[in-house]
Amino acid sequence: MPTSTASARYEGFGKEGKGAISTRSGVLSDQPYGFGTRFEGQPGTNPEELIAAAHAACFTMATSFALARAGHAAGTLETTCKVTLDQQDGGFAITRSALVLQASIPGIEVAEFERIADEAKATCPVSKLLTCEITLEKTLQG
Repeated sequence: MPTSTASARYEGFGKEGKGAISTRSGVLSDQPYGFGTRFEGQPGTNPEELIAAAHAACFTMATSFALARAGHAAGTLETTCKVTLDQQDGGFAITRSALVLQASIPGIEVAEFERIADEAKATCPVSKLLTCEITLEKTLQG
């Protein structure tokens, strides 16, 4: 299996420092991050946003493959993920990753969809990595 690679550089320290994040694929190339992007809404990214993107993407793909295995050939999935960073014990901790899945899948019954989404949640590699609470809300349209 391939290994994914990313890097982060930080110049200066603490609140005054500035960082940049890059990925081997080049999708992210010197994207800014730092205290301001993490806590003050300044332009750029932050680790929690990247974890949320990874979790949403991984779970959506896992759901897609589970639907295909169940014989569904068409439809649309859209997942939003919110990762919560809370202050704890003098530091910070990621305490929650909440997934909201919206789907349009012709001919699927709600019970089957819920079973498949729960299976995807259990088999998603990023869901397995996170040790925090994961909430899944399912909305079926179509």
